[in-house]
Amino acid sequence: MKKQGCEIEAIGINYTIYTQGKGSDQGQKTSPKIKQVLRDVNLRAKPWEILAIVGPSGAGKSSLLEILAGKIALQSASIYINRQPLDKSRFKKVSGYVTQRDTLFPLLTVEETLRFSAKFRLRLPDHELDSRVKSLMKELGLDHVAGARVGDDRVRGISGGEKRRVSIGVEVIHDPKVLILDEPTSGLDSISALQIIDMLKSMAENRGRTVILSIHQPGFRIVKLFNSILLLANGSVLHHGSVDLLSLNLSLMGLEIPLHVNVIEFAIESIETIKQSQDSLPIQQHPNKGVVVEEGRKRTGSSTLQQLFQQSRVVDEEYVDVIGFDFYHGFANSRIRETLILTHRFWKNIYRTKELFACRTIQMLVSGIALGSIFYNVKDDLFGAEERIGLFAFILTFLLSSTTEALPIFLQEKEILTKETSSGSYRVSSYAIANGLVYLPFLLILSILFAIPVYWLVGLNHSFMAFLHFLLLIWLILYTANSVVVCFSALVPDFIIGNSVIQAVMGSFFLFSGYFVSKQGIPDYWIFMHYISLFKYPFEGFLINEFSGSKKCLDSMFGACLITGEDLLKEEGYGNEHSRWRNYVIMVGFILVYRFVSYFILRCKCSGTGIRGFLY
Repeated sequence: MKKQGCEIEAIGINYTIYTQGKGSDQGQKTSPKIKQVLRDVNLRAKPWEILAIVGPSGAGKSSLLEILAGKIALQSASIYINRQPLDKSRFKKVSGYVTQRDTLFPLLTVEETLRFSAKFRLRLPDHELDSRVKSLMKELGLDHVAGARVGDDRVRGISGGEKRRVSIGVEVIHDPKVLILDEPTSGLDSISALQIIDMLKSMAENRGRTVILSIHQPGFRIVKLFNSILLLANGSVLHHGSVDLLSLNLSLMGLEIPLHVNVIEFAIESIETIKQSQDSLPIQQHPNKGVVVEEGRKRTGSSTLQQLFQQSRVVDEEYVDVIGFDFYHGFANSRIRETLILTHRFWKNIYRTKELFACRTIQMLVSGIALGSIFYNVKDDLFGAEERIGLFAFILTFLLSSTTEALPIFLQEKEILTKETSSGSYRVSSYAIANGLVYLPFLLILSILFAIPVYWLVGLNHSFMAFLHFLLLIWLILYTANSVVVCFSALVPDFIIGNSVIQAVMGSFFLFSGYFVSKQGIPDYWIFMHYISLFKYPFEGFLINEFSGSKKCLDSMFGACLITGEDLLKEEGYGNEHSRWRNYVIMVGFILVYRFVSYFILRCKCSGTGIRGFLY
């Protein structure tokens, strides 16, 4: 009877990148140079085993893992899963890829992190899903910290070793047949590192997983847990086989391993000697030079990995299932369910982010009261009209430029989004919809807290319907600012650049809003900025709401009214009551445009194929 498992074979992996060189004179850049990261790399990883990729820094370990995980497009290679060509869309359903950096939400608990991952990737009833999560936490040794937050540099949370186990748990919640890890012991102490590798060994042996990992300097006890190792140096394979065979080869080369130094560490230190020794062998004339394989040694004394693949196909048929892919090919959830799950997760993060929820809430309430007290009971005359216009301009500036504190959160979400969508957890469109929906009630609460004290303390239009229009404008302004931040967070790489770009854009929009320079005074070649300004339409909306239909007399003489609010609107060219809804529609249009642009950018980045990936 055949046992299910995934055997991975890779033949002739070559990978090159272009690097920008510098000239000798004052650091001038020269033409791009080609760097060969990987050269004719062959490997084989079997189920129930751990294959460790070792080598010095810059050897190409991470690039090799990214190619195997499908994160980097193949340039020149043949990769087979159970003797069938690699299908990326199907392989990502049966595999998990753990990056060197723990990309997790710091404010979620361990159990919540694993449960959300399970909801995204499994089609199970709630009781079965909860059972799967609890069983996995017990297997990972995380049941004692299930209710603790993950944490990061700012938020106190679990330890580094526990955090690494959570990252592994996120990638194995759907019980993948292949698990690829990039330096899972990086940054951990020796005890935590041993626990991680021992846990991976148990996963391989108990669940029949194919585990492939890279590691820099493994200890004695960790080395004993590896079934096979791949020694890389400058992108070339120097050894592929067991640790015992590596010790034998080093002895045959006349290299004696010192006491208290493990064989892998000694091999990495002796790379130049190994290269010189292998260069003198006739086998190096073969294109797959430098590959030494245990089974081949047993048969002929030396053999290439490609020959070994052909020789061992018949033997492996007894324990490797030929197909091995019993996972569904699409997404685990419908678009609506994905949106609901993402909205739930978004809300937990917003509620627990003090800078975004508690501080922002207090800020809006205090600002509303402060502005209301400063502009308290403004008179209904020309001087009062000028004060009202100044108040509206300040409100716009304050609301549109005070939302950048959410930028770091969006940047963090983008990194997690890229990881989760690349593994097929959910659609980018579901993320975009959920991101848009979750902030609506939160921003409405902020709008109410700000609008009530400002409106009634200042003594704006006493009509309750006018107050509702004012509240709607505040809500749309906050949502527009939020959409702009979402859009630019998808575009920029970090907070410093994002903050600079957003402030520059907002400043430009305010300049052309019509407050500093009227529409008639703007040069023709800059007039387009007036019409795309985010400040123009809400500013007009405030003025129309305050002066249109209010029958306020701003200036009178001998009992006769000379200037009304309607006259002021006509003089400045702001339209009348009929322009109110046009402004609302345009503001909603701006929101939709910025949201769609952010979705477009994220879709292109997550697909890894740019605009072509979005269109096709």
